[in-house]
Amino acid sequence: MSDLLHNEPVKRVQSVINLFDKNIKIQVLVNTARTALDAAKALNCEVGAIVKSLLLRKNDLYFLCLVSGDKRCSLKKLKKIFNVKDLSMADAQKVKSVTGFTIGGVSPVGSKSKLETLIDHNLERFDNLYGAAGHPNAIFKISFVNLQKITSGKIMDITE
Repeated sequence: MSDLLHNEPVKRVQSVINLFDKNIKIQVLVNTARTALDAAKALNCEVGAIVKSLLLRKNDLYFLCLVSGDKRCSLKKLKKIFNVKDLSMADAQKVKSVTGFTIGGVSPVGSKSKLETLIDHNLERFDNLYGAAGHPNAIFKISFVNLQKITSGKIMDITE
């Protein structure tokens, strides 16, 4: 399992994290963290402390939404925020081509493309958050403040 740390997407995430704070380490889990529920069980934490990294498309631009594991991203709110009608979740193939990650391992940092990032304010409820680190079995722990700093994300109300 520790071979995962040599996996290209995981190394990409670790390099971004290292530039931000060398004390933040990627943790390899024995059990999958493909879903927020799986991750919460593997980490013995609340589902809401899991950061879901969702790739969305508005018109022809892609952006990342970081949402609490116990919440659903609201396309209706996002359409209002951006004042667009054409807004949707990216499919698995687009997620892979735009971010360089497969679904279940999409990290808040280290995407192949520069992406605007929105952070749902509900994540602020937790002292520690857990984000995917480029693979369904790799995660990293980070505070809400540092998540905002490392992603330069805009804090908003984007959940139902």
